[in-house]
Amino acid sequence: MRIAVDAMGGDNAPQAIVEGINLAKKDFPELEFLLYGKEAEIKKYLSDEKNVTIIHTDEKINSDDEPVKSIRKKKQASMVLAAQAVKNKEADALFSAGNTGALLASGLLIVGRIKNVDRPGLMTTMPVFTGETGAGFDFIDMGANADNKPEHLLTYGILGSFYAKKVRNINKPKVGLLNNGTEATKGSELTKAAYELLEKEESIDFIGNVEARDLFSGVADVVVTDGFTGNAVLKSVEGTALSLMTILKSSIMDSGLKGKMGALMLKDSLKGMKSTLDYSSHGGAVLFGVKAPVVKTHGSTGPEAVRNTMGQIKTMLETNLVEELQEFFNNKEA
Repeated sequence: MRIAVDAMGGDNAPQAIVEGINLAKKDFPELEFLLYGKEAEIKKYLSDEKNVTIIHTDEKINSDDEPVKSIRKKKQASMVLAAQAVKNKEADALFSAGNTGALLASGLLIVGRIKNVDRPGLMTTMPVFTGETGAGFDFIDMGANADNKPEHLLTYGILGSFYAKKVRNINKPKVGLLNNGTEATKGSELTKAAYELLEKEESIDFIGNVEARDLFSGVADVVVTDGFTGNAVLKSVEGTALSLMTILKSSIMDSGLKGKMGALMLKDSLKGMKSTLDYSSHGGAVLFGVKAPVVKTHGSTGPEAVRNTMGQIKTMLETNLVEELQEFFNNKEA
């Protein structure tokens, strides 16, 4: 299993990326890594070159580059070369922490869509606060598409259900549609039409509409929405979590000696809470619906998140997730 890595993508590249690969090499010795980027900089942080091939390039896509234009003009960029390796079957999956739009464009235009998947979606696994270790729900679309049709949301339900079964080992994933009420008659024209399609789809266990306030209670294993709404929800959740941690820290610092002593006693619990809020523990965001795993982590990602994402990609490859999706959608047309 070979993973093409954009070693120059992200705020802390190549150090965080390469150090994450060092961790992944220890935990997943069966993986091979193709690292695309500046060779001398990559070697500075690489523990050893076992299971690693470095492909040197001086060019990279910057965070402020226009996505489609950059992948067409910067043919030797580390992200573009990594995507080409997947297209040419030299690698089995693509990973980057770089420009999100450019990675989505690379997945769509270079790796290519699965036949009969009109709009691939961006999906991540979010935590739920049920007390169960590792619990979460798969959230799709998080922003790959600002405008969607009902058929796209049906596809997202199928994609998310496959992922929950194959990667998260959920036998019969519950699929919910994000809406402003649980009644079937609620919502916009888009969600009403999507509800009807999802309800008729025999390959998934559709449980109906779910409200945003119930997302983190474990109401569904897969939550489907349009990309505009999904991205707004994701940003709201991230902002709320950061604000809560800031308020909590400020309250402790301003509470005097008693408060600080109490915080010291609760140190492990507070770390556990922070870990629960961190959805990167489940891996990266998957561009779902293309011909190979294309996975993105946050630009400020650290080595541990890179390691987690390599494990996620390994599971996707071991379970033949993409191959089974291609077979499903080919048969669906027939």
